Amino acid sequence: MLPKMINRAPAFKRLLVFLTGLAALVFIAGALGQTTSLNRVLFVGNSYLYYNDSLHNHVKRLVAERYPDTESRRLAYKSSTIGGARLSHHNIDWLLKPGQIGVDRPFQAVIFQGGSFEPLTAGTRKIFVDTAVNYAEKVRAVGGRPFLYMTHAYVSPHRRAKPGMINRISDTYRYAGREAKAEVIPVGLAFERSYKERPDFSLHMEFDGTHPNLHGTFLGAYVTFFTLYGDTVGRLDYDYFGRVSAEEVTYLQRIAKETVADFRTRDM
Repeated sequence: MLPKMINRAPAFKRLLVFLTGLAALVFIAGALGQTTSLNRVLFVGNSYLYYNDSLHNHVKRLVAERYPDTESRRLAYKSSTIGGARLSHHNIDWLLKPGQIGVDRPFQAVIFQGGSFEPLTAGTRKIFVDTAVNYAEKVRAVGGRPFLYMTHAYVSPHRRAKPGMINRISDTYRYAGREAKAEVIPVGLAFERSYKERPDFSLHMEFDGTHPNLHGTFLGAYVTFFTLYGDTVGRLDYDYFGRVSAEEVTYLQRIAKETVADFRTRDM
């Protein structure tokens, strides 16, 4: 009997490897299915989100293009914004209660964007991190996933624009993400990457150096889409009904994909 058992061992090992691989594929398929089924998403922030026809509308249109046959017809993307607000200014308990803002089921993902100034002082950083931790726990309590939308740095002519500001912002959001157990959407780093590659390709409103222009909003939408849905294969054609050129669409998507990939690699 022993020789037969030895002869069968390689076949058994091959079967075990096959079954293990099959299980992994099933797991990955399930995870992807869960990711692409995000159709109830809430954005919470300030004017950075609502400029240029509101970032949530652009992300929703990207999702509708990528998944036209299923979730796109049932997308419930909502945005709650207060101009100049800190994250702590929002009534998250009210927003998360089903039915309060026209969505009868709990949100599957909630994206939090803090005030652009919050990473700049120790006091405001603490309030932001504590709020992110508190709000993330509330999102998980209703079965959702919390995300933190990393803001971009100021540029000239903003009076508080300084070289290296993005480092403080990035450090704050990374730390808040770890403390809150929330995934960070690295929009600010995508702005920084683009400005290093193409300094003259503006992503800010030229009159204030803080709010995003249409290109900045598009870049934020791409980074958000690629982070939420994990789908970086192929090119998305959405161009805001002809307002963004094909070259700009290609460029901004590349910057977003590279930023998300680098951020995930470094933060694993």
